[in-house]
Amino acid sequence: MPPPASRIRHERSAKRVRAYLGGHVVVDTDRPLLVWEISRYPAYYLPSADVVARLEPTGENSLLRTGDHADGYDVAVGDRRAAASARIPVTPATAALADHVRFTWSAMDAWFEEDEEVFVHPRDPYKRIDALRSTRRFMVELDGEVVADTHAAVVLHETGLIPRHYLAPTDVRRDLLEHSETVTHCPYKGTARYYHLYLGDQRFDDIAWEYPTPLPESAPIAGRICFDDLRVDVSIDGRRRPRPTSPSAVDLVGELAPHGG
Repeated sequence: MPPPASRIRHERSAKRVRAYLGGHVVVDTDRPLLVWEISRYPAYYLPSADVVARLEPTGENSLLRTGDHADGYDVAVGDRRAAASARIPVTPATAALADHVRFTWSAMDAWFEEDEEVFVHPRDPYKRIDALRSTRRFMVELDGEVVADTHAAVVLHETGLIPRHYLAPTDVRRDLLEHSETVTHCPYKGTARYYHLYLGDQRFDDIAWEYPTPLPESAPIAGRICFDDLRVDVSIDGRRRPRPTSPSAVDLVGELAPHGG
């Protein structure tokens, strides 16, 4: 649930932010407002004065995640139109949101921070990624079957999330894997492609993934395979880790159990 509108966290950024639609600039600003409508990541609220596209009223009024009411607008630029893809808060409880536009992220063709394209949502300036090489032994099992065993892993630590173990592809039972059609995007890591895993006649859907060409800050995980820790058993140097109950780091509790425990 979002916090009360009067306590919405927000801060001004100095990054240049641009959005494009049909090859045309929709907005170009060096004073974007980051607004944490939810705790996991911020949204852009961009100054109305820096909007290049035409904003044409839809006559609709809706509720933002901040709890504020907002008027809806179509975004028109060149020969392209994104229907009902912009909203402007009406007398917001947080004064800084006044005269700012909240665009629907997916309605735009591309977003840039400076000259780097950004995917999925704005980057949180308080999130960090550390991709650390490790020669510890990582073994992954599923229903008692060893599916990966390596001394060449990269452990990805991402603020607020459990560590993820990206394994050397030559140390993974690739004969058990089959590419799936699932693709996801992350603003910090890039585009992930997924694998199903087969044990006998049983298929475990989208249980592993890799980033073939990750973003620069995640470059060490390129081409490595990561299994979903919530669905497999991971042992590190012979000690089995308890399975986490969610991807959140706050749920990663408990001491290491002996191997097999």
